Amino acid sequence: GDGLKPVQRRIVYAMSELGLNTSAKFKKSARTVGDVLGKYHPHGDIACYEAMVLMAQPFSYRYPLVDGQGNWGAPDDPKSFAAMRYTESRLSKYSEL
Repeated sequence: GDGLKPVQRRIVYAMSELGLNTSAKFKKSARTVGDVLGKYHPHGDIACYEAMVLMAQPFSYRYPLVDGQGNWGAPDDPKSFAAMRYTESRLSKYSEL
């Protein structure tokens, strides 16, 4: 196994299907979360976005799987991230391995 939770695996897969690799332009996080919810993970959007935020925070995982632009929180307050309509993301180089 890869050690990912189902929602994390679905986020990485959806971003890959959207063509959001490391060389792609950043795309709004709300677009990615909407795609994940609509196609693969019919649960709450906030829980899905929080899983994506954790994958983008360089202080949460040893190797961040999501490359983010915008306010993704701070080490002293990891829940201080901006709403998904203000952040943009694409896959990091670690998620393409």
